[in-house]
Amino acid sequence: MNELMRGQDKIVRCGWCGTDPEYVKYHDTEWGRRVTDDRVIFEKICLEGFQSGLSWITILRKREAFRRAFKGFDAATVARFGEREVKSLLADASIVRHRGKIEATINNARMTLAVQDDVGSLSKLIWSFAPIRKQPIPKKYADLRSSTPESVALSKELRRRGFKFVGPTTVYAAMQSLGLVNDHLGGCQIRRKCM
Repeated sequence: MNELMRGQDKIVRCGWCGTDPEYVKYHDTEWGRRVTDDRVIFEKICLEGFQSGLSWITILRKREAFRRAFKGFDAATVARFGEREVKSLLADASIVRHRGKIEATINNARMTLAVQDDVGSLSKLIWSFAPIRKQPIPKKYADLRSSTPESVALSKELRRRGFKFVGPTTVYAAMQSLGLVNDHLGGCQIRRKCM
């Protein structure tokens, strides 16, 4: 995989998105952009959990199906899911049918509501773990880490609060996606838009 790629539109991007239009759109318009909406944060945490062991493009291609299956990732709605919904989701071939991840999503909806009651919003909790010091600009993939002290600390806090499928690597991927860190490579033209 190339570190950087110039697309047909002449934009230089991180090479991981390749040329797949859906992946390019995600790279250009979402990854690394600041997100503070609790619904979107809940969705991204859940999708990162589903991605564990799979490629992100697999999850991205199924995202609309996940949104349909999990009622737009409305935490209050998902928190009311029971065994009947779990069985239905396990039969839904349009999503990743993994009982542990499905049950974790339902659990995490309940924990999201608890966090909202406790601190006001999931966003407030998540963003309290944003790195304070300026991060070095990654120039190549080898500069990127799979976890950081902040993702380890956030993972511990989420698990302490009862969240599941939120290990440090999964949490760091969510931090990248939610814009807590900007891991676009230095030569990527989209990086500036995420600053």
